[in-house]
Amino acid sequence: MDVLTENFSLYGKGFLGTVELTVYASALALVLGFLMASFRVAPVGSFRVLGTVWVTVLRNTPLTLLFFAVLLGLPRFGLVLPFQLFAVIALGCYTSAFICEVLRSGINTVPKGQGEAARSLGMNFGQTLSTVVLPQAFRSVIPPVGSTLIALAKNSAIAGAFSVTELLGTYKTLNELGYSIIWSFIWIAVGYLIITLTISAVFNVMEKRWGVAR
Repeated sequence: MDVLTENFSLYGKGFLGTVELTVYASALALVLGFLMASFRVAPVGSFRVLGTVWVTVLRNTPLTLLFFAVLLGLPRFGLVLPFQLFAVIALGCYTSAFICEVLRSGINTVPKGQGEAARSLGMNFGQTLSTVVLPQAFRSVIPPVGSTLIALAKNSAIAGAFSVTELLGTYKTLNELGYSIIWSFIWIAVGYLIITLTISAVFNVMEKRWGVAR
């Protein structure tokens, strides 16, 4: 218990760092995931190709390698940003590929007749997708989207290896101060558990309110 009470500010700083990474990267992942899912079901072939390439490349690239690509690659093009922002970009882009596939699977559950009926009323692709298809697909993808964002929260631990303040990285300082590594990791695990259970609770509420009835 001493390791927590005597280093509460250190744990708090790491905890808040992980929360910030999770929130910002989740927002980016949801936006990019929605965009790429729209591309993958679009009637324009070039859009479908772009969405397919995005998902294929990011899903099959190790996250650590993606961190290296973002942190070392973007500055070569003159884009110098804080390490935390680089981490948000890497996490958000990586997770967006999984969000895209979750949304696409939800879109595929909507009967084709719904889209055809919307088009017969004069709606274009964007209007059909946003007002008819996605509202129905959203109900079926709430649980898998929640699971994907929980995975994102845990994946944020990789950012600590790239000088980003986050929860797992606190163990280095605690180890240097001579605290028990076991108790250090126990309290780190508790911190991650708080974050993931909070995300799970939010999506459970959403599922009960808007999810598909079983």
